[in-house]
Amino acid sequence: MTQLPTTLERYRPDVETIEKDEPETSRALAETLLSIAHTTWRNGGHAVRSVHAKSHGLLDGELDILPGLPEPLAQGIFSKPGRHKAVIRLSTSPGDILHDSVSTPRGFSLKILDIEGERLPGGLEGSTSQDFLMVNGKVFNSPSAKAFLTNLKGLALTTDRMERTKEVASKVFRVVESALETFGAESATLKSLGGHPETHILGESFFTQLPHRYGDYIAKFALVPVTENLKTLKDQPIDADKDENALRNAVRSFFGGETATWDLRVQLCTDLETMPVEDASALWDEDQSPFIPVARLTVLPQDSWTEEKQKRIDDGLSFRPWNGIVAHQPLGSIMRMRRQAYDSSAAFRSERNPVPVREPGARCPVAAG
Repeated sequence: MTQLPTTLERYRPDVETIEKDEPETSRALAETLLSIAHTTWRNGGHAVRSVHAKSHGLLDGELDILPGLPEPLAQGIFSKPGRHKAVIRLSTSPGDILHDSVSTPRGFSLKILDIEGERLPGGLEGSTSQDFLMVNGKVFNSPSAKAFLTNLKGLALTTDRMERTKEVASKVFRVVESALETFGAESATLKSLGGHPETHILGESFFTQLPHRYGDYIAKFALVPVTENLKTLKDQPIDADKDENALRNAVRSFFGGETATWDLRVQLCTDLETMPVEDASALWDEDQSPFIPVARLTVLPQDSWTEEKQKRIDDGLSFRPWNGIVAHQPLGSIMRMRRQAYDSSAAFRSERNPVPVREPGARCPVAAG
């Protein structure tokens, strides 16, 4: 096992700095995201998520908590070994359903089932699951909730408009991004606008970007490929120009006969000055605190795109940072703002689609707020 850092920051409520006007910012974020959902619903007749609207894979898996974890790692749901069923949704970031030639950051939403522990206050009634939302980048593209709101308002104005222009712009942005990466740099903004390389989604590593409470400590999470069949897909090109669902078809082809395994890893906070909670754009130094495995996620061969899964997972589930236990409370301003926004988005979908949004095993649709 990778060696633990010798000094760790312990969780305490004052690691967060809550601003007086956060309720106003939270409401504005939720309203902006709902404006995206209203636009796509009017145009398509089906209510989709305000962000990460397009799915590329809907999967059932199992998460094994590793045995023998030392005390700083044996926290929350990782405090004892065990096996949990899990549900996975692979996606890309825009709030509208775009041709895959508009290449944007990828998402990996993980729902771990049958979790014990005190639930977060105001959570989903009847829920016994823990959600982690990850993307294939280590830092968030805005430092704070207010900065994110400014960027989001601009993106909302482009929802469901000029798709052909977006496809052309994506090609240009990919060329510029490729040139930047040649010199060891990258641009989260360019990637979010369509400049992400056209590569296989299953070759990626995924990160929460934002911190969570980790029992007595503070951590960020990552999912990293373990099996060679995933590792070989890293940076593997995907030609999406003639296939609007190239990523979905690539995932479906892979899981037609392959088993995939990822490590679920945690990066523990060692210094709140250099590894801040509130600055979402700050990169936590892995030399100072490496990502360490605490669980293993396995997905067996299956059809990753069926009508049953579209109803049960894509329409019927929500993945929210605040669906979980107190020991893994989301931290920082972006996470605090996500609560109202994700609740509102799930309620919007549940009210308009034939399949209501509910937690696995719940008899009634989940409540918002």
